Amino acid sequence: MLFTILLQAPGGPLTPYLQNPHITEADIARLKHNLGLDQPPPVQYFHWLGRVVTGDFGWSLSNSEPVTQAILDRMPATLELMGCSFALSIIIGVSFGIISAIKQYSWVDYLITTFAFFGQSMPVFWFALMLQLLFAVYGIPLGFGYKIQLPSAGMNESDTFVLADRLRHLVLPTIVLSLAFIAQYSRFMRSSMLEVIRTDYMRTAAAKGVSRGAVIFKHGLKNALIPLVTIIALTLPGIVAGAVVTETIFAWPGMGRLFFNALQQFDFALLMGYMMLVSFLVIFCNLLADVCYAWLDPRVKYS
Repeated sequence: MLFTILLQAPGGPLTPYLQNPHITEADIARLKHNLGLDQPPPVQYFHWLGRVVTGDFGWSLSNSEPVTQAILDRMPATLELMGCSFALSIIIGVSFGIISAIKQYSWVDYLITTFAFFGQSMPVFWFALMLQLLFAVYGIPLGFGYKIQLPSAGMNESDTFVLADRLRHLVLPTIVLSLAFIAQYSRFMRSSMLEVIRTDYMRTAAAKGVSRGAVIFKHGLKNALIPLVTIIALTLPGIVAGAVVTETIFAWPGMGRLFFNALQQFDFALLMGYMMLVSFLVIFCNLLADVCYAWLDPRVKYS
């Protein structure tokens, strides 16, 4: 499906060449023949698939290097940003969901619910620009001549790796990328925890004199996590895909920014390589969720 959609786009894989005024019609015809674009689409697809199964995703025209190498070079930066965003989303989202369920209909519950609606409805690009304006351009005054000011783009101030500097550069993109997922996880965790709290085994544990914390975290949390695991598995690839906007705005040198540049130049091979990776993550994360079900619920058995 991805191959067919990209193949039908205006200009097709030869778009970068068509934008060059020095390329003649004869050059375009020769390139079509050399790249196999003058063949029927099914033939083109099976030629592409034959290379992919051997690990060859083709040559990136916009980066002048193999697609696999272009993605691998930028994968560490994306994994770093994705890991921080995912950890922040899980910790804050699950915590907010539990607190909201325990304090149902209290001012805390209403506050967290309002934050969840804010997070789910906030456009990523606008929120990112506002954070850049607030923290990078103006800064937050603390008094006595000090203020909080964070970098607006990049990973480092210099070529030398400094942990404190890297953490400062991670703050804004991590907040932007994790905002919607924190909101989503907190809402699902709240609903799931409310269902668990009302079950018989929770009331029985409380009646036996088990402490409130043990009832919530030992008996309730593990069972309440089962629906959340499904949501997390479905949203993990979304964190990678959502990094396209975040990495582009914050000039983060990861796969998302690489995909955006490839989209601007219609780098066919690189676009297919990136989207194949995201498609693989969707399948892998769903498989991982199935394994987690068996760990969370002993009643789930796989033959």
